[in-house]
Order: sequence, then C-alpha cells, then structure tokens
Amino acid sequence: MTDDSPRPFASDAAIRDLGEGLLACALPRSAWTHEAHLAATLYLALERPEIDLERDLPGIIRAFNESVGGVNDDTQGYHETITQVFLRGVRLHIAATGTTIGLADCVNALLVDEKGRRDWPLRFYTKERLFSSAARREFVAPDRAPLPKVD
Repeated sequence: MTDDSPRPFASDAAIRDLGEGLLACALPRSAWTHEAHLAATLYLALERPEIDLERDLPGIIRAFNESVGGVNDDTQGYHETITQVFLRGVRLHIAATGTTIGLADCVNALLVDEKGRRDWPLRFYTKERLFSSAARREFVAPDRAPLPKVD
C-alpha cells in the first residue's frame, strides 16, 4: 500500500462513530483524513437527512478544525470549493450505488472510485484556481470542465 492508497473502513459502526465524532467535535485531529472527510460526509448524507449538508457542512468542519486548534483562514483549514466538489462526488456516488449496500461497503467503494480520489477536483479546476484564497473562502466555478450534475 502506498501513502496515496485509500485506507478502507472495517465497519458501519466505525463510520457512524466518525460522523458523530465530527458533529460533536470529539475526534482527534489525526483522525480527520481525506478518507474520514468522505466517510463522514457519506454517513451524514445517508443517515442524517435533517442536516442540510450544502448549507451546514462548512460550519461543521470549521467548528471541528477550531476544536483541535486549527485555523480557518485564507491559507489553511476549511476550503469551501473542495468541500462542495467532494460533497457533489458523494451525492453522485450515492445516486450510482443506491442505498442497498452497507455503509462501510458504500464508503469503501467511493474511496476506490475516481470521485473519491484526492485529485478528483483537478478534473474540473486548474491548481491555481482550486487552491486560491477565493476558492477557499467561497465556492468558485470550475475553469477546466463543468461539474457533473446530480440527478
């Protein structure tokens, strides 16, 4: 396994604990990996429908970052465009896989899918645009290709 290989989740319970830990700001900073971002978002999308993710996920992530001593500014911490792009990827994945498989199976399938790759947003954005301060602060439209629509 290389450093870029996704780390799969062993159980549905581990993902639920991760998602609830995010909401409660009760995770160690080291647990907040790329895989954890995707797993928590997929869990919230499937099992916490009362949360409007497009609206509420930014505040949830910002609060978590601050709870572990992080800073949300123009160069570090929360990134609006990346969050919204990966949220779109999660929603596309759910639409494609349905809800008939277990949570861990669904998350692990996302982690090996192109939509779960760390560099997936770069299909739609140049590095300069995606990693700009403006894209960190607010959602910016892609400059390479349109984002896929969720049905």
